[in-house]
Amino acid sequence: MTEDKAKTLNVTGLLCPMPVLRTRRALDSMKAGEKLTITASDPASIHDMPAFCKMAGHKLLMAHETKGVIIFEVEKGSV
Repeated sequence: MTEDKAKTLNVTGLLCPMPVLRTRRALDSMKAGEKLTITASDPASIHDMPAFCKMAGHKLLMAHETKGVIIFEVEKGSV
């Protein structure tokens, strides 16, 4: 039995465009269907991450903000 463990990426403290660029690099090393949880603090990422996912063919599964920390969960597309 294999365990479906999501990968994580912490980009807190980084400003635009670095959160998206680091996310892209992490997703490039993953297989289609794998999930990546991203922790960010740049307020611009609230708009940038969904736009990146849509443009790159990935699926944004979840996004929420708590006390200035934004958590995204992205499923890698078959691009």
